[in-house]
Amino acid sequence: MTDAPIIQHFIRGIVENDLATGKHSTIATRFPPEPNGYLHIGHAKSICLNFGLARDYQGTCNLRFDDTNPEKESEEYALSIQEDVRWLGFEWNGDVRWASDYFQALYDYAEELIGKGLAYVCDLNAEEMRAYRGTLTEAGRHSPYRDRSVAENLDLFRRMKAGEFPDGSRTLRVKIDMASPNINLRDPVIYRIKRAHHIRTGDQWCIYPMYDYTHCISDALEGITHSLCTLEFEDHRPLYDWVLDNITIACHPRQIEFSRLEMLYTVTSKRKLNQLVMQNFVAGWDDPRMPTVHGMRRRGYTPAGIREFARRIGISKSENVVDMSVLEGCIREDLESAAPRVMAVIKPLKVVLTNYQEGVTAGRAAGFHPNHPEFGERDVPIGPEIWIEADDFSETPPPGWQRLTPGGEARLRYSYVIKCDVAVKDAAGNVVELRCSIDPDTLGQNPVGRKVKGVIHWLAAGHALPAEIRLYDRLFTVPRPDMDKEKDFLEFLNPDSLTVAQGWVEAAVRDAPPETRYQFERLGYFCADRFEHKPGETLVFNRTVGLKDTWSK
Repeated sequence: MTDAPIIQHFIRGIVENDLATGKHSTIATRFPPEPNGYLHIGHAKSICLNFGLARDYQGTCNLRFDDTNPEKESEEYALSIQEDVRWLGFEWNGDVRWASDYFQALYDYAEELIGKGLAYVCDLNAEEMRAYRGTLTEAGRHSPYRDRSVAENLDLFRRMKAGEFPDGSRTLRVKIDMASPNINLRDPVIYRIKRAHHIRTGDQWCIYPMYDYTHCISDALEGITHSLCTLEFEDHRPLYDWVLDNITIACHPRQIEFSRLEMLYTVTSKRKLNQLVMQNFVAGWDDPRMPTVHGMRRRGYTPAGIREFARRIGISKSENVVDMSVLEGCIREDLESAAPRVMAVIKPLKVVLTNYQEGVTAGRAAGFHPNHPEFGERDVPIGPEIWIEADDFSETPPPGWQRLTPGGEARLRYSYVIKCDVAVKDAAGNVVELRCSIDPDTLGQNPVGRKVKGVIHWLAAGHALPAEIRLYDRLFTVPRPDMDKEKDFLEFLNPDSLTVAQGWVEAAVRDAPPETRYQFERLGYFCADRFEHKPGETLVFNRTVGLKDTWSK
């Protein structure tokens, strides 16, 4: 993998200092998603950070699923996450790990905390527990069950595990400080009773550990050196450290927080993304309008472009709100040099070449990329009828117009200069056909005695292939659709986020496999759809990004 030069940030500084001082001889990071949805662009930033640090400092990065909430987790999500990590260009250390791998160890550590008088079984229900917890300005109160004996707590906890009590009737809490200004330290719950079938352990357990308790121990058991997470976990760090300080475990990773990514013109809340899918506002988690890695991949975004985006936006503790144009710019830059160029017509207008002569009027060969001769070339045939873009003709052109007009000339890309002689209209007055004449002396050379500035793309009607062309745009019409507390974010959905056109493409793309990317000249970058494009049969192309940023700021 070849990426751009490294941009220094505060986490790199910490890692480099730890290595230089001998605190660590090597580093170990982890990427710990919950398998309850598809990954999005914010997760891609975290993947690039965790796996990128491991790569750059010759360390390791584990992939570990946080599967402590069995009701919302599935094998589908777990498999999609593994696919996304690999597609982005990374490989994890060893086997995939799961929090459930450590369920017995987590249980044993809970018994250790009980034995030390640091954990107790509490009978308060959720509503009562909230009342006892206090507020940001008022200290909490001790649970009436806080002073149970070690023996009683061990007995009750073992009976919880054995399934003697109903769901939600008891919890295991750690005994820290009900007066702490940090509410996370007010005797947090570390186990709850929940009879739910687990994707890996089945019905073996009816008690499940909480994330804050599970995560730090999992990190320690795996020998993680730097546990990287977003800023919303900053107030959880004292609990992370408290747990590890109070159990018998050799490793104590350092938790470091950085700002999460907020993208304009989209949402990254899993709940809201799920709502878009479940209510059929999009075609699925991999809809190319979605900010999911699956969606970006299907749209034609490249792994290198996404990695460059993650590098460019950087890592800090300050607010990380990024305009969609930054991501689109990174994709565009990668495709500019990597994508072969061909011609396509999205809004076809028929042109009859009135002086076309079979065997005399000639086609030409054209390279797939002006800067990459190794990409090869293809034939660009011509015929008596061609397709041009309807937008390349105007009866009443604006100032500076350099395309076709009645009586005006334009060059066909890689071919002749043509002159529009007649515009044929239907009964409603719409132009439905142009009749043009070729200047036969202009194949590969400029006309004598005049300048023709405009160049338009086109396709020979007898050689072009029909294709479905999907024009994707931003999913929302406002930068921050979920910031207006008075309105539902769905009110800001862009009604024009998808336009489907029946167009034409060059025969050169007939056998292109799914996910092949092209620049359609003058139109943008397009990708053969990952699932619905069938080489040689059904051609479907998704617009990845335009040739330039045209979104109004």
